[in-house]
Amino acid sequence: MVPFSVLDLSNIAQGSSASIALEHSLDLARHAEKLGYRRYWLAEHHNMPGIASAATAVVIGHVAAGTMTIRVGSGGVMLPNHAPLVIAEQFGTLEALFPGRIDLGLGRAPGTDQVTSRALRRGATSADTFPQDVVELQGYFQPTRAGQAVQAVPGAGSGVPIWLLGSSLFSAQLAAALGLPFAFASHFAPDNLDEALALYRGEFQPSATLEKPYAIAALPVFAADTDAAAARLFTSLQQHFLHLRRGRPGLLPAPVDVDSMDELWSAPERAGVEHAFREAVVGSPATVERGIEAFLKRTGVDELMVTAAIHDHTARLRSFELVAQVRDGLGR
Repeated sequence: MVPFSVLDLSNIAQGSSASIALEHSLDLARHAEKLGYRRYWLAEHHNMPGIASAATAVVIGHVAAGTMTIRVGSGGVMLPNHAPLVIAEQFGTLEALFPGRIDLGLGRAPGTDQVTSRALRRGATSADTFPQDVVELQGYFQPTRAGQAVQAVPGAGSGVPIWLLGSSLFSAQLAAALGLPFAFASHFAPDNLDEALALYRGEFQPSATLEKPYAIAALPVFAADTDAAAARLFTSLQQHFLHLRRGRPGLLPAPVDVDSMDELWSAPERAGVEHAFREAVVGSPATVERGIEAFLKRTGVDELMVTAAIHDHTARLRSFELVAQVRDGLGR
């Protein structure tokens, strides 16, 4: 059975707060743990009013402390925003606190706009050194060598698993060259999914970390008792992404009737949103089962990472419960 995992942006819903969003993230992680999801990843974004996971390592600690067995990590940390040593110390500390449960997923994008990148004290060319920074970071997690001038404490010798994340061919190629596991962001940028997976598998070089390629794909899945109910839940994410495309990011909106979306977007905007989420699986358990089964058959990924920005927390918990039932059905 292909394992299922969770990607969470700690969305702040309209009428809610960052405190409640973080409380809901922990609650969902506990729920996912009981349902048998393998890992729970949180994503770094900055200057986004609707996302509470900017201090990603802190939120990972919060979630890991409140769970027992599920792996917790970043999906991902945007490495160009940070010095590799700082990330090694942060995740080395997390690994010391929660041994064998921490993942470090790394992205090359800044996860924000150019003005905020400057506020983070990172230059426009920070992403240019991403391959070298990944290798430097790997080194900090290795056992300390004689004469090594700089070491991560905690971190050295911890062997924290590193994943490369991406929505283009660049990270797929780098993950293959370094022999690292790879996760593709098909939950919002699906264009290069099939090509990236083929490139990663075709060019993969075995390493001390990984003998053969291991690929995750992220997928938006909105499940409810009926197709109509799921489609209504999905309108929250559609509105959220629409506002982001307009340059006005905000809190996660409440859902609306599907027909009402025509009053909120233009035809070109609708086409853009639908293109970004063309891999999304939205519907009743039967519809979701068909969609996930087709996606897994087409991509052959080793693991599926499910994400769902749902305004109502109870409906979100229910969606992940239904997806777990679909997973178990497919396994049988």
